[in-house]
Amino acid sequence: MKPSRLATVIYAAPDLATAKAWYTKAFEQEPYFDEPFYVGFNIGGCELGLDPNTPIQEGSTITYWEIKDIEKDFAQLIALKATAVDEPTDVGGGTLVATVKDPFGNKIGLIQLP
Repeated sequence: MKPSRLATVIYAAPDLATAKAWYTKAFEQEPYFDEPFYVGFNIGGCELGLDPNTPIQEGSTITYWEIKDIEKDFAQLIALKATAVDEPTDVGGGTLVATVKDPFGNKIGLIQLP
């Protein structure tokens, strides 16, 4: 397998309307696709999908969204009622990472590259 890029990330959204409103604020944009069975956002060419039929599962996979100001964006998500999992941390070479859980239980990773 030789993937060329990350194409799609699906988050569980048992309450689709609430999740859509939260992600619209959190990612500061409107969805491009909005139906009762799926809401899709185009985030830098990657599909962020909200699926009301995907069960919430605790796992070890975290998708990291590249951002420019990790402290600001981390604080913004916490203000929107996300829960801190890992505070912004330098993991080496000036790369900063942080993780939150959205109000629905999905993990969201943030990464700021040097």
